[in-house]
Amino acid sequence: MTPTLPRTVRAVDTAQLLGLAQEAAMHSFSQRLPVDWLRVHLAADATHYLFPTLVQRLTHRPETPLQWRCRQLLTVTTGEQIWGLLDVLPDTFDKIPETLDTPSKKDIVNRIDQAVTVREWMERTDADAGS
Repeated sequence: MTPTLPRTVRAVDTAQLLGLAQEAAMHSFSQRLPVDWLRVHLAADATHYLFPTLVQRLTHRPETPLQWRCRQLLTVTTGEQIWGLLDVLPDTFDKIPETLDTPSKKDIVNRIDQAVTVREWMERTDADAGS
């Protein structure tokens, strides 16, 4: 039986997010940003957010555990918020404390919907650096 996808948003600090990315890399999850990239580009003292949107089961890789595919709202060193994807183990996600009220969660989901993607941000900042 597939676990029920939680309809919530969880807040994590940069150190926690780096740990989640490291765990995703250890399991070779397909949706994750490289830990080294995150270390360079994330604002060190920021809060980031995870919103589970999909139950991910890799039938072609049965050794890979089931995961929640989360949209993540990241705050980068420029102060901007961008969004990307991160696959997280359900047990790991469940251990992140529930700290946000309902209006805050709705606001975060709206900000994710309005934010540029990691790729768009990288392309723009690379273009700005070349100017």
